[in-house]
Amino acid sequence: MNEMKQEIENRIALYALISRLMLTEVDEALLETIEKDEKLLALFPNYRTWEKRTAFTTNELIEQYYNVDFANLFLMHLVPYESFYVRDDQMIDSGGGNPVIELYNALDFKVELDKARVVSGDHIGVELEFMYMLCTAQLKALEAEDKAGVCELFQIEKGFLKEHLLEWGSMFLINAKRESRTPLYHDGSELTLEFLLSDYEYINEKLDRFCQDIA
Repeated sequence: MNEMKQEIENRIALYALISRLMLTEVDEALLETIEKDEKLLALFPNYRTWEKRTAFTTNELIEQYYNVDFANLFLMHLVPYESFYVRDDQMIDSGGGNPVIELYNALDFKVELDKARVVSGDHIGVELEFMYMLCTAQLKALEAEDKAGVCELFQIEKGFLKEHLLEWGSMFLINAKRESRTPLYHDGSELTLEFLLSDYEYINEKLDRFCQDIA
């Protein structure tokens, strides 16, 4: 149980980081979170060795590089919404009929569009935040020794990754990595894709071993 607790805590931390990175522009607090933790910084290898990090102040980097790159990737040239990728007409669907939003509603996950600065709940940053919420609920179930609850959440997480984030997010993240203009978003896109793939494998492993006797 202690090992799984640490694993879920690590998943919570990573989903929190990548959802924040994809939802809105970076600030000094987020950059400090990455840079003060050697394990986190190691996940951004090109950013770690980027010479401009020492040539400019953090504010200059944010204003001149990171904000520009964020706008390029998430607001101008790419479309970070699932419905754009899966609908034949490539329209962003923010209505109640969107299957992602239906799932959010069923699990009482509320998306404040204005606060998140997105036009629909199927934005990649919101979907990553949903995974963060599921992992947080899973940790609480584990601490309460609710094995059935833990396993039910593994099933939900597996379905959401398979049917949503990995179904379309992989295409977006590959495009974001290619189109990025800074090592921060290049590494962040690569990290997100690699983590989603590895997390899917982790979930399947736990369903096969930890949850095999749950009906």
